[in-house]
Amino acid sequence: MSIYLNKDSKIIVQGITGGMGSKHTTLMIESGSNIVGGVNARKAGTTVELAGTTQPVFGSVAEAMKETGADVSVVFVPPAFTKDACIEAIDAGIGLLVVITEGVPVQDTAEVWSYLQGKSTRMIGPNCPGIITPEESLAGITPHTIAGKGPVGLVSKSGTLTYQMMYELRDFGFSTAIGIGGDPIVGTTHIDALEAFEADPDTKAIVMIGEIGGDAEERAAAYIKDHVTKPVVGYVAGFTAPEGKTMGHAGAIVSGSSGTAQAKKEALEAVGVKVGKTPSETAELMRAILKEL
Repeated sequence: MSIYLNKDSKIIVQGITGGMGSKHTTLMIESGSNIVGGVNARKAGTTVELAGTTQPVFGSVAEAMKETGADVSVVFVPPAFTKDACIEAIDAGIGLLVVITEGVPVQDTAEVWSYLQGKSTRMIGPNCPGIITPEESLAGITPHTIAGKGPVGLVSKSGTLTYQMMYELRDFGFSTAIGIGGDPIVGTTHIDALEAFEADPDTKAIVMIGEIGGDAEERAAAYIKDHVTKPVVGYVAGFTAPEGKTMGHAGAIVSGSSGTAQAKKEALEAVGVKVGKTPSETAELMRAILKEL
């Protein structure tokens, strides 16, 4: 079992012919993902050779889905065109839309988020590493060699901290690791992932990585209190961040005590989530829990 993505997922890549698209499609194929084609309206009808496979290029997501049965799309298009690419995929009814692109205008993401309401598509991102179900499928840019299959579910705002946590707990492995992105508006939230991990019988414990800014972690804490029975450990990036300064991710802006790492840590600990002060400490907290399960 896993959440959102498994060995049967059929993946297309919007932007497969671009530099980043072709590079990461190659890595996804090498990880074992079932890549069935790509989309580029200007190169429709051509093919690209990647990692020993011949990938057809379609003119639209709808055409790609009709010809291949694809149910996942990974978006590698420039920020200016990301909104249109997302809406095209949503209109086509893609099941899972993974938006890797960084620097998408927040207004564009807000419009896509609004457009998603009531639709069948689940969006992950933008500005994220995507999702990996180890030894089954990768939709995104997470290195597939970090960790294998296991009982840990991971949801994280940060790409690099996703990778570090997977490495720290590689002796146990992961059911699914999902990077939701660090922008102020994202398609899939901590709460969405927590709900899915709670329902997944193969996920025995959950690591949640947040960061300063916004109130996503506080809302996740309230959700955990009411709905999550599995053990959760947390880490909040940004304990040393200066107040009022934007730190890396567009969503990581702190004002007053709202959105600080300490406030988030306290909210999580109040509902029984053990929170590490460093990623390594967080991994040790999870390791102790896993040894008891």
